[in-house]
Amino acid sequence: MSVTSEASTSWKGNLAEGSGEVALESSNQGPLAVNWKARSEGSTSVTTPEELLAAAHSSCFSMALSHALTENGTPPESIETTASVTFVPGTGISGSHLNVNATVPGLSAEDFARIAGEAKTGCPVSQALSGIEITLEATLA
Repeated sequence: MSVTSEASTSWKGNLAEGSGEVALESSNQGPLAVNWKARSEGSTSVTTPEELLAAAHSSCFSMALSHALTENGTPPESIETTASVTFVPGTGISGSHLNVNATVPGLSAEDFARIAGEAKTGCPVSQALSGIEITLEATLA
């Protein structure tokens, strides 16, 4: 069975002065404001494509890691993942950095690092982002 997720954007105006709204159609969330200024300079109140990509990457990686840890016989108590996606105006998206901190009883730091690395590679969003550098910091709580 396949699942298709949808989002839509409504944009008005030119790139520099215009703005838009992104709606997450599949989950009926939003709308979320987007604009070039937030994307190129940063913002604490307007989202960007990179922030949405970071949300996708952090959630996908967390699920992949949870599955891998459970398959290893060491299910996690908790996983906290932040993805930081970098955008360079004129160049594009240059990388995604995953920072994960997890509580996993009975697992060594070495095994956790190995399993986290495998989850990073196996995560479908990581695979979709194969054209950029993806880095990982993995820490056991």
